[in-house]
Amino acid sequence: MINKLEMFIAVAREGHFGRAAESLGITQPTLSTGIKQLEAMLGVQLIFRGHRYGGLTPEGQRALVWARQLVGDARAFREEMRAARHGLAGHVRLAVIPTALTWAAALSARFSKAHPNLRFTILSRTSAEILSMLENLEIDAGLSYLDNEPLGRVTTVPIYTERYTLVCRADHPLADRDSVGWSDLAGCRLCLLTPDMQNRRIINQNFMEACVTPEAQVESNSTVVLVAHVGQGDWVTILPAEMARFLAEGTDLRILPLDRQRADHAVGLVAPFREPHTPVTEALLKEAEKLARTGETVVFAP
Repeated sequence: MINKLEMFIAVAREGHFGRAAESLGITQPTLSTGIKQLEAMLGVQLIFRGHRYGGLTPEGQRALVWARQLVGDARAFREEMRAARHGLAGHVRLAVIPTALTWAAALSARFSKAHPNLRFTILSRTSAEILSMLENLEIDAGLSYLDNEPLGRVTTVPIYTERYTLVCRADHPLADRDSVGWSDLAGCRLCLLTPDMQNRRIINQNFMEACVTPEAQVESNSTVVLVAHVGQGDWVTILPAEMARFLAEGTDLRILPLDRQRADHAVGLVAPFREPHTPVTEALLKEAEKLARTGETVVFAP
């Protein structure tokens, strides 16, 4: 039954039978048969469908909550038994906001050193996508903001507090200052993360309080693209201090503290709320707590 519940979750997630089948690595007829068998077992119709997917029925909406819980419990059970016999091993799926990728590298490096039989897949995603992926069992945990927008029912471990800096070329008019204010950026050529990123919404709030309307001439979901543009012209970008230092290492770019930040925002590990946690998730939460205490991100080779 668990495999059929996984099929049901995939269809609800993708909103399309073909994409759901592809995500599971099965054929569409196999998927459709599995859903029909699940409906027969439960005695209710779960999905409206004619020639294509038409959404979940009211019974399907209620069944989805149970399906996620049952599949999550089944996976936790399998992992618990595997860990009892072989120790921590397997695949950790982590989704991370773009500005926290250096911290994700620090976390996965420390965790892999302690548990060498684990492997990681790390994806760059928006904070909203991270919550959706957690809900749909697509990832094991995420690194995201903890206190700016609602998170729902999850387990969290704060790791660091985000502080913003301006990144500009050494020949930029602002480059010789010790720090800059948000109002000083009025009229600057900005390249910023896209509006679907929570980081961008936080930056916009800071500009708003400084009575500045930010007009980004370049927008991207990649911090690498932003810093590359800064290096190519008179653009400037705004990034958290750790990410700015990482991307500007070995260049002539200047990094300037931004004064009068609206608020500090905590970033940390976000995991599904579950008692007990899987052995891997429990160990990952503890490693995140250790990382928070040391405050170490990326160490550059000399």
